[in-house]
Amino acid sequence: MPATITSPDVDIAEDTRTERQPPYAVILHNDDINTMDWVILVLRKVFGYTVEKCFGHMLEAHETGRSVVWTGAREVAELKADQIVSCGPDPARADAGAETLRVTVEPVA
Repeated sequence: MPATITSPDVDIAEDTRTERQPPYAVILHNDDINTMDWVILVLRKVFGYTVEKCFGHMLEAHETGRSVVWTGAREVAELKADQIVSCGPDPARADAGAETLRVTVEPVA
């Protein structure tokens, strides 16, 4: 005689939807030491943007103190910020004590 298996009571109507994570922004901050050309070069390298788009972000950061250069998943935003930092300081401004471009990753409000 086969043994009977009883299953525990399971609530099938259980909510199994996944919640989306909020988007995060990569923010480029104003930098008075690195050259404009360096900022544009780094943005082109990391994001693949056109020169015009990079120029716009660079100018916005210069005039307002910051520019949102990318938004999306937190992990990708952190990767993009790390890629910007890993480009290092502007080699043309090494004598002026140039530092890496300053970027932060913040949740989009």
